[in-house]
Order: sequence, then C-alpha cells, then structure tokens
Amino acid sequence: MAETIHPRESVYNWIPEEEEKIEKPKRYVSKFRPAVVLESKVTKDARRMMGPAKLELPSPHKYLKKHSKDPKLSEKPQPSKDARSTCACTEKKPAVPARTDPPPMGIQTKRDFTKTTIFVPVKPKPTYVDTNKGHKELLENSGLVPKYLLKKDYGEAPLYLRQRNEAERRAQEENDRLIREEREQAAMHHLSDEERHAVLQDMKKNWDALHREYQGLSLIIDTLSKKAHKIRLEEAMKQLEQDISLFERCKTIYIPNN
Repeated sequence: MAETIHPRESVYNWIPEEEEKIEKPKRYVSKFRPAVVLESKVTKDARRMMGPAKLELPSPHKYLKKHSKDPKLSEKPQPSKDARSTCACTEKKPAVPARTDPPPMGIQTKRDFTKTTIFVPVKPKPTYVDTNKGHKELLENSGLVPKYLLKKDYGEAPLYLRQRNEAERRAQEENDRLIREEREQAAMHHLSDEERHAVLQDMKKNWDALHREYQGLSLIIDTLSKKAHKIRLEEAMKQLEQDISLFERCKTIYIPNN
C-alpha cells in the first residue's frame, strides 16, 4: 500500500486566519454625465407627447417642370405705343441747314481728332500656300527665309564643337608625346671602338675568373650541389665565349639605351 504523506503538524495550524477583504475601486463616472442627461431630456421632452413635427406635404400639382430652374434674364419694361407717339411728337429735331448757311464754328466734341495717335497698320506676316485648297503656313518656318544667314556668329563653329576639338587635339598631342618617348627609349645606341674594346676586355676577365673557379673544382663530384655548381659555371663560360666571339666578329654593335 502507498504511504499517505501528512502535513507537518503544528500548533500554529489551529489559529484561525483572518480573511483578507478585497476592496473594489469606485465605479468611474464621467464629469459630463449631468450635462448629457440634461441635454437628452430637453430634446426628448419636445416631442414626448405629440411625436415628430408635421410638415406640409408638397402638392401633386406643383411638380417640377422642365427648364423651371434655368436662369432668367431680367425683363426691361417696354414703352407703350402711346408713350412713343407722345415722345415723337413733343421732341422735334432741328431743321436741316441750307446749302447757303455758314458752317458752325467752335463746336467741341467729346473726342479731339487732331490729337489722336496715328496707328500704323500691322503688316501681314508672309505666308506660303502649299495646297490647291488654300492651306497656308508661315514663310519663316518653311526654311526658305535666310534668317540664320543674318546672325552675327554665322559660319562659326559652336562652342561645344570647339571645346571638343580642343580636347581631341590635346589628347592627340599627349599620345604623340608618349609614342615619341617610347621610341626614344627603345632606340639603339651605337658602341664606339673604345667602348667595344672595353666591354670585350671585361668579358674576357669574367671568363678567366669563371675558368679559374672551374679549375678549382674537386675531381670527385659526388653531391648534387657540386654538380649544380659545375653546370652553372659551364653555362656561364659558354655564354661568355659566344658573346666574346660576337664582339670580335662584328665591328658595328648597337645596344638599347635602357
């Protein structure tokens, strides 16, 4: 059977524990509540007994007609026939002056024609007709008018072309200078007889030094280093012999400057 585990007995377990009372926070009440309640009462009391306000229904005979909302011009009162007849009778025009009457002098009019500006009529722009139906265009846009010929810079190259040509010219000069320098560096120098003789003597001295070192090698060459040293000396002596033979055979020798 499984043993039951009892809690540890203590005298303090017999002391009744006090219950903790949880105090709830007060309910939130908006400060605008009285104003909202008063406003709702005012709007409800107006129609509490009688219901919504009764509006006058439109009459079926007063329907919206066509063009009834179009703007209308104000009508000017037209004079009646009697009024026109009375005006024509009361207002009498002056008589036509006779041919022998002198002309009136000193009459001032609203406009003084002597001081008015004389306007020069505008000349029509030259046009050309390109169809048999009279279609015409401005002659200036046709390309037949030599307007570019009258410019001050006519016949001169634009600025951007001159700048490009100048840049190409500078690039070509720089390229020619580099090619000339390369040719001068790669040019051959002619050795004089004194220089050729001095070089020949130096090569013979080098050959003698190598030959003396070659003669000093041991008779038994049993290691790789000795074999490699012997081969290197033989190749150097052979190359010097070829160069000495070339310098002795050729009297004119050119060498590069570098």
